[in-house]
Amino acid sequence: MEHPPLLDVAELCKRFPIGRRSWRKGTPAPMVHAVDDVSLVVQRGETLGLVGESGCGKSTLARLLARLSDATEGSIRFAGRELTELPASKFARDPDRARIQIVFQDAGESINPRFTAYDAIADALHHLKGFSGSALRAQVDEAAELCGLPLALWERFPHQLSGGQRARVGIARAIALRPELLILDEPTAALDVSVQVTILKLLERLKTQLGISYIFVSHDLNVVRLLCDRVVVMYLGRIVEVGPAQAVFDAPLHPYTRGLVAAVPRLDGVRSATPRLSGDPRSPIDPDPNACRFHGRCPIGTDRCTAAMPALRSFPDRREVACHFAVEG
Repeated sequence: MEHPPLLDVAELCKRFPIGRRSWRKGTPAPMVHAVDDVSLVVQRGETLGLVGESGCGKSTLARLLARLSDATEGSIRFAGRELTELPASKFARDPDRARIQIVFQDAGESINPRFTAYDAIADALHHLKGFSGSALRAQVDEAAELCGLPLALWERFPHQLSGGQRARVGIARAIALRPELLILDEPTAALDVSVQVTILKLLERLKTQLGISYIFVSHDLNVVRLLCDRVVVMYLGRIVEVGPAQAVFDAPLHPYTRGLVAAVPRLDGVRSATPRLSGDPRSPIDPDPNACRFHGRCPIGTDRCTAAMPALRSFPDRREVACHFAVEG
């Protein structure tokens, strides 16, 4: 018998209006469709990767799932509770806030510059868990030790820390609350390669040690392939392929996924036979609801792609692909 998922997202949408007023009287204002009809699940103990080009909606989706912003439409069920019923502004004081945490791309920008490393970790524990005094100190000690932060760094401010040290503070601040779901929005993108490896190993160890589920947002497909159990590929706000990470990268079924994989550098110098992606994505402003978003860049697109939006279809091995012409390899 399957256990219910930790996170169950259904038909989630986020649209941003352009300007405060419509361009013509009586017509609606143009809308940017940042996230469009996204459905996904995250199981307990699973690492789900979100990949796609810049502007595909990964970070917007991450902010919606972390309840930092409100969805336009759709459902977010966490451990059986519907979270969209509570505005993001009120969720900050909700008990479930501690159960869902996020680590941002640039820890230096997400840490209060007036806080020391100790204060940054302690603040969330005090406000969300009610710790104070010696109990608070013990919790900060434990989180810092788990993340490899020496005591000598505790009284330093963000500008006095290296990029790797700031990343550890951001991770310690999140895991100190013992969340069940940790959303990682490109947590190593601003770091040197050598430091990236150290931080990724830390995250892998923390997942095993604490039993946390991860949503890992990244443009680095090699990292996603190594760390993630399943992967979701997004294009212009929509999901185009979902499946086990190994299967998706070894035999991608959507032409967009094939283009992404073909662009990954190889150590053996062998070039992929799949053509690399060319051209620019279409505008996300009021896209045609009846046309495939990838049409125009797709090497196998036809007139059918302009007349009908492809729905996600199920394939063996828990794969789902949104393409009229996808076939099992």
